[in-house]
Amino acid sequence: MTEKEKIKVLFLCTANAARSQMAAGIVRHDFGNRVETYSAGTNPKGVSRLAIMVLDEINIDISGETSDPLVKYKDMDFDYVITLCDDANEKCPVFFGGVNRLHMGFPDPPHSNDPTPENLQQFREVRDAIRKGMREFFTGVLAKR
Repeated sequence: MTEKEKIKVLFLCTANAARSQMAAGIVRHDFGNRVETYSAGTNPKGVSRLAIMVLDEINIDISGETSDPLVKYKDMDFDYVITLCDDANEKCPVFFGGVNRLHMGFPDPPHSNDPTPENLQQFREVRDAIRKGMREFFTGVLAKR
């Protein structure tokens, strides 16, 4: 599949630190031959160390990712813009970059970079929920193409 034929997706959350980074990494890993992923935040804060750690546990490397503002992608077109938190869903302009705008809310993992067993477990639960949701969604979308 050529780059032009790939589905282009922007994942959006507030801080572009955990959920959007995990979703982009997971989808790139699981569907990268058919889906091109990007992620941004309405108020980016830097990529979460714990998000990097829990994805590394399942052999997905997002350590080189950056936390980017939504405006970085203002001139790009996407097939889907998917918000992953309620705040980003409310703040994302309706017209922004996507033919299809969807909200797929996932719980907010702890706002901490302290790898306590409790924090890591919460990040794992969010990671697993995102992977399940993305697999269901993109398997369905790709089956229709």
